[in-house]
Order: sequence, then structure tokens, then C-alpha cells
Amino acid sequence: MTDIVIAQTTIDDARRAEALARGAVENRLAACAHIDQPFTAVYWWNDAVETAQEWRISYKTTAERLPELEAWVAEQHGYEVPEWITVPVTGGSAAYLAWVAEETRPRPVA
Repeated sequence: MTDIVIAQTTIDDARRAEALARGAVENRLAACAHIDQPFTAVYWWNDAVETAQEWRISYKTTAERLPELEAWVAEQHGYEVPEWITVPVTGGSAAYLAWVAEETRPRPVA
């Protein structure tokens, strides 16, 4: 088991997806973020079945940084109830996992 986590959200606009990905990385809340190609989401909302095009953003971060990332995404997102799912990383390349931990470490303000 590692302290690395993959956190995911979805959004209905490609530019907003990029802003959510870039902002989290620039703020060192995630070491990287992947934006999946648009897909069709079908879901219940306000007592009706809805269909929408969305983009999934997957963040690689540490368990320590996860609460701050979650709060930042919720603040920036725009959905009333944004998807927020986390998956623990149970293994992987030691070099990659170390890189994620290093890149999410808070830096002193210059």
C-alpha cells in the first residue's frame, strides 16, 4: 500500500476540464492530471434521467494533499454536486510514486 491516491471528477466543458487540471497541478495539489476524451454520461438528476457529454479528470496526489485538493476542486468546479471519487494506489513504480510525492509537496512561498 502507498500513500498515493487517484482522485477523479467530471465536467461538461473541455476548457473547464483543462482549467481544473492545470490549476491543481500549478497549486501542487496534484503531481499531474489526465483529461479523458469526452464521453456520454447518463444519470439521474432532479427526478429525471439526463444525458450529457463530460470529460473525466484524474488527479495523482498523496493522501496528505487529498483534502486540500478536494476542497479546491469543489470551490472551482461549478456543479451543484460534482463527482468526487478517490482510489488508493496499492502499488506501482517506486520512481513514479516518489515523483508524485515530491511534486505535491508544498513549496515555500518566495
